[in-house]
Amino acid sequence: MDKSYYDILGVSKTATQDEIKSAYKKLAFKYHPDRNSGDASAAEKFKEINEAYQTLSDADKRAQYDNPTQGFGGFGGGGGFGGFGGFGGFGGGESIFDNIFNFFGGGGNARAQGRDVSAHVTLTFEEAAFGVQKEISVNRTEPCSACKGTGARNGTEYTKCTNCNGNGKVRFVQNTPYGQMASERVCPKCGGAGKIIKETCSKCGGKAYVRVNTKLKLTFPPLMENGHVVTVRGEGDKIKNGTPGDLQISLTVTPHKLFTRKSADLYMTYPITIIQAMLGDKVKVPALKGDPIAMTIPEGTQSATTIKLRGAGVDTGKRKGDMYVKLVVDVPKNLTREQKERAKELDKLIKENQYDSVKNFNRR
Repeated sequence: MDKSYYDILGVSKTATQDEIKSAYKKLAFKYHPDRNSGDASAAEKFKEINEAYQTLSDADKRAQYDNPTQGFGGFGGGGGFGGFGGFGGFGGGESIFDNIFNFFGGGGNARAQGRDVSAHVTLTFEEAAFGVQKEISVNRTEPCSACKGTGARNGTEYTKCTNCNGNGKVRFVQNTPYGQMASERVCPKCGGAGKIIKETCSKCGGKAYVRVNTKLKLTFPPLMENGHVVTVRGEGDKIKNGTPGDLQISLTVTPHKLFTRKSADLYMTYPITIIQAMLGDKVKVPALKGDPIAMTIPEGTQSATTIKLRGAGVDTGKRKGDMYVKLVVDVPKNLTREQKERAKELDKLIKENQYDSVKNFNRR
């Protein structure tokens, strides 16, 4: 073999076991015969990868390989998995490609994880802006309290499975053309429970888990947005001797009649009369919380002008936003004959160069 085992796996001689394992998994996935049917070169590459991994993943074999003068005898031919055999031992139509990664802790050793559950919460505009505490109902699975999550009456009417010694999984070795593959499967006798129930629990019917409706008090921080998904760790499905799942809460924020919001900044549209736009004015605009806010409308304000009111947005205690007020000139309708005559008289008094937009348009 021209390449060293380190070159074959594409790692350095100082690579950690995790780095070696990661490199092997990637290469095994790429060159596995099930993905490269009829490709002899891929099969040979897969054989080399297995041989390299079996040496470098074992501390003693790796030490011998790194120091051949200490009596390294080689692992040629079978790649360290033993003699070649047929594909016997694969049941249910599965392939070694389905089982190969079980060799790396995919079965039995990983801590069990409960499933995530989802809920939906509606917040008012103010609740989303300033934060709120709410009590919500969550439907989730928990270990049955009557049988302590065993599925057996009183939590005692069961015996340990002798086939798996209570582990719930059995380990076996399979012969393949590329060596022996070791993996774990759910114990067929106890179905992975690790125990044989003699008399089932009447509350859960032997399932060991029950569906419950749980009340939770949750605090939603300020500046929540419509469509946000909030994750509450550990409040999903509970599992015995394992990590509970999470609670995923999708939020709906009801719209406000006057305001919209971006983070801590508030936006609103404020109508003014044509006289206010011409002469200017001092007004009070509504606040999301507290007293109205004083605002000055400058003389000669054009429609769609936006005035920024500093610090008038959402005050979270840690952050204070601004308020942006868009002024829209409201032109009066249904004028009386007298009002129209007065308007015409005023129009004659105002010169064209006093209208910026009209003046610039006529110049062009």
